Amino acid sequence: MEWRKGRRSDNVVDARGGGGGGGGMRFGGGKGLGLGAILVIVGIGWLTGQDPMQILGQLAGQMEQQQTAPAGIESKAPPANDEQAAFVASILGDTEDTWKALFAQAGKQYRDPKLVLFSGQVSSACGFASSAVGPFYCPGDQRVYLDMSFFREMETRFAAAGDFAQAYVIAHEIGHHVQTLLGVSEQVQAARQRGQKMEGDNGLLVRQELQADCFAGVWAYQAQKRLNWLEPGDIEEALNAANAIGDDRLQQQGQGRVVPDSFTHGTSAQRVRWFKAGFGNGDVNRCDTFNARTL
Repeated sequence: MEWRKGRRSDNVVDARGGGGGGGGMRFGGGKGLGLGAILVIVGIGWLTGQDPMQILGQLAGQMEQQQTAPAGIESKAPPANDEQAAFVASILGDTEDTWKALFAQAGKQYRDPKLVLFSGQVSSACGFASSAVGPFYCPGDQRVYLDMSFFREMETRFAAAGDFAQAYVIAHEIGHHVQTLLGVSEQVQAARQRGQKMEGDNGLLVRQELQADCFAGVWAYQAQKRLNWLEPGDIEEALNAANAIGDDRLQQQGQGRVVPDSFTHGTSAQRVRWFKAGFGNGDVNRCDTFNARTL
């Protein structure tokens, strides 16, 4: 893809080199949750069947009156000569342009998220994470966290190479930010608290992830319409990446068997199908995975 055509976002924060900061998890105004409080929350999650990370993320959203950087993360931009960071900034910038326009058409206002580049480990409003978890979005501080070593892992472990495959990953995480702004994430969390099914082939987590895939497809359609930056094979790269990280394929590779009841992101076929649904005509209304009878 001709990614240099895209506008580079100023919302990329470079937290590499220092392990993403330390000092534990913090919320707002420099006040942090102590280790004891975190352990209590984790215990409550285990007893009630809730995801402790979701609880912590919700607490962060309630306690933060304004978005602030997690502990140890300085608001500095990547070096100007960093080609890979420039690529990330270009993709992020175009997601901003795309979603601002789509939100405006719907009479809504889009708020740009921050994208934090880290190396090895990072502390966010959703907790402490290592690069092993892969890229993630935290609704508590409305930030995407990315260790770019994941792109190498995509190529070596998942055989999903290519710049547009990487763009798909970023666009998927931005899809979760869109869900937060639209209230989808809050509704899923409320359903969790009511005891509704989260995991499994028809669970709400799967539907939430597949909708983020569809939103990534919407972005790809709108970006191509505006910039005409896709090259032959680019869409195939994204579809290959979606196929490579389906629950069924990862479980088969990791444990030699597939357990549908533990699905959280959807099968390879489902992820491909919903990306294509969004890319078909760039219509957000095609992304209602929650009311779809067949995923």
